[in-house]
Amino acid sequence: MRGAILIDTDRCKGCALCIAACPLGLLKVAERKVNRKGYPYVVQQDEERCTGCTACGVVCPDGCITIYRTKTDNP
Repeated sequence: MRGAILIDTDRCKGCALCIAACPLGLLKVAERKVNRKGYPYVVQQDEERCTGCTACGVVCPDGCITIYRTKTDNP
């Protein structure tokens, strides 16, 4: 199973709960970037390693993260 996440950066407040929840450590706060509301937001570091486990989306208090899961051809 392979996953992908979509982060609504305009709604993200950079609370970092998703960063702590990601078992693979694939998220980080964007360096020197803020959204329209002035908050630093979270970005995905390594899109290829995401498994779609949903941990980040479950803990996001603002519902900023959408998770997509796809099957891979490899058994």
